[in-house]
Amino acid sequence: MRIDLHTHSTASDGTDTPAELVRHAAAAGLDVVALTDHDTVGGYEAAKRALPAGLTLVTGAELSCRLVLPPSGGGGSGASEDGAAGVSLHMLAYLFDPAEPELARERELVRDDRVPRARGMVDKLRELGVPITWEQVARIAGDGAVGRPHVATAMVDLGVVESVSDAFTPQWLANGGRAYVEKHELDPFDAIRLVKAAGGVTVFAHPLALKRGQCVPESAIAELAAAGLDGIEVDHMDHDEPTRARLRGLAADLGLLTTGSSDYHGSRKTCRLGEYTTDPEIYGEIARRATGASPVPGTAG
Repeated sequence: MRIDLHTHSTASDGTDTPAELVRHAAAAGLDVVALTDHDTVGGYEAAKRALPAGLTLVTGAELSCRLVLPPSGGGGSGASEDGAAGVSLHMLAYLFDPAEPELARERELVRDDRVPRARGMVDKLRELGVPITWEQVARIAGDGAVGRPHVATAMVDLGVVESVSDAFTPQWLANGGRAYVEKHELDPFDAIRLVKAAGGVTVFAHPLALKRGQCVPESAIAELAAAGLDGIEVDHMDHDEPTRARLRGLAADLGLLTTGSSDYHGSRKTCRLGEYTTDPEIYGEIARRATGASPVPGTAG
């Protein structure tokens, strides 16, 4: 089995519609694909309707989180302190009940903050001399949940940077960068609690993707594991081989599942569907732990 547990559609910041995504997943030879759009379940129904026979859909989401750390950089329970520093992170949530009200309310809060945040980044970029407009970014985002990749795409279109990845640097949109704007984010401990209450399973996405900005310390990952985190994403384009080995050792020490996935965004990023995959036994354990929803087998022709 070939299993890719992290992909995005136009419901957030991918370039494939949900229907195109599942068709492309089948064409790429995948047996299982997870739809994990940012803070939204808006692509579920279209993906299910188009799901080809032989492909199984795992419903999910990638939740925007922020861990508050004391100034020393050590781990913590997420409680805020004077002078505390926040580190953004993403939590993959699988097979939860999308109608569970508390988790749905938190996803809505994050989504509602996306437009003013993106407008703020546009304003900062204009102050830096970039001739970007909100109308341009909104047109690129379409009906999706607007985010930094849409702003980055506008920068590529304007010739400011060569690629979307080049926009995610301290010079531009990286965490803490010159044009970065903070957003409403879940405390990751709350995210774990909410997802579990909705019957889902949690996996920390690309936990040591250093090029994206500051990462949480391993001590904090240990605390997340103690709070019920199910796994960490190990095989990912932003992790080199030494990092993957380090994460596998950490997962073994903490009793965490290890996943692999493409983090596919269509043409917005260079990664390919199925570029990294998850072991079938790990996938089976994720499905076994979930009580909020079940994987959906494809029946469309």
